[in-house]
Amino acid sequence: MSPRFIKTIAVVSIVLNVFLLGSLAGGAYRVSGMFTHQRADAEQQRGIRFAAADLSADRQRELRDALRETRRDSQPLIRQARDARIDLAHVLAAPTLDRAALDAALVRAREADIGLRTRIEGAVANFAATLTPEERIKLVGAMERYGPLRAVPPKERPAQ
Repeated sequence: MSPRFIKTIAVVSIVLNVFLLGSLAGGAYRVSGMFTHQRADAEQQRGIRFAAADLSADRQRELRDALRETRRDSQPLIRQARDARIDLAHVLAAPTLDRAALDAALVRAREADIGLRTRIEGAVANFAATLTPEERIKLVGAMERYGPLRAVPPKERPAQ
């Protein structure tokens, strides 16, 4: 073998090794980024539907089904709240402010929101009534992290 051929093989080998190392490093970076994003996504999850995060899959499905049924049954209230907010936007965008119409739209939106919230809270209370004491403790923990009981982010809670 000539020295030129050996140099060519060495250069090709180095280029391939650098390419492979870069591919491995890039893949490792993407995989580590996926786990970071999943963790960040889990921290960003908010709402009552995530309150069953620590419960079994069957219990999570039960809560989702109950919330879905409540939402389905509450469509008139949801429409009323949306229509009241649209009216509110129209009143606010008008050249002159009609205070009576503004107050009426606010009252309609508030009443629809309170009615919807009452139904959702009732569905969650009914769901909680079917849980064991241990499952209720898990429910409270998840509600503190993701749901309506979230007052202070977990990292900022004072030591007890």
